[in-house]
Amino acid sequence: MEGLIEFITQHAAYAHWFIFIGLLLAGCNIPVCIDAVMILSAVLAASFVPENKYLLFGSVLFGCTFSAWIAYGLGRVVGLRLTNIHLFSKLLNPQRIEEMKGFYAKYGIWTFIVGRFIPFGVRNCIFMTSGISKMPFKTFILRDAVGCTIWTTTCFTVFFLIGQNFEMIWGYVKTFNIVIFSAFSVTVIAIFWYKLKKRKQLESSNKMP
Repeated sequence: MEGLIEFITQHAAYAHWFIFIGLLLAGCNIPVCIDAVMILSAVLAASFVPENKYLLFGSVLFGCTFSAWIAYGLGRVVGLRLTNIHLFSKLLNPQRIEEMKGFYAKYGIWTFIVGRFIPFGVRNCIFMTSGISKMPFKTFILRDAVGCTIWTTTCFTVFFLIGQNFEMIWGYVKTFNIVIFSAFSVTVIAIFWYKLKKRKQLESSNKMP
């Protein structure tokens, strides 16, 4: 972990470009974890390159926005044929597409606001399904702009505040790992001792006339 942090800090001045490009790739359903990118950006802004905090926030906000546009465009242009492409088949299926359409009809903009906070491919499913269902682009960008702004501002702020105490938190994490490892070791030893004791008692009882 220390080696990874050292590498990041050495290239932190250019991190906003890497983050922006990575988020655009996520729109193509390339396996880039947007939540991890969000956390990384906020921690960098808080503890490593605070002078670039607005650049990092902007790279996340606009990167996530344009990423959603790419996903929408794929759904709009390729349509249901996406379900036959291996890269998208696990994310999209006819049942899920119909469920998403129902969410749009019932909850409207709230689908985008709440959906932005749900990881594991739900976001891209929302965006692509919007394109597949031929949602007007103006409606899409307006709804997602609200959802993306709320999600990005909330998460970036939270992780930024956490990132300001990164060294202290990392110290707690290492201490916690030591405690967990120690507790696990004691538990294993206790179980082994208990089973050994029970076996000796059983052997003793079998030897009795």
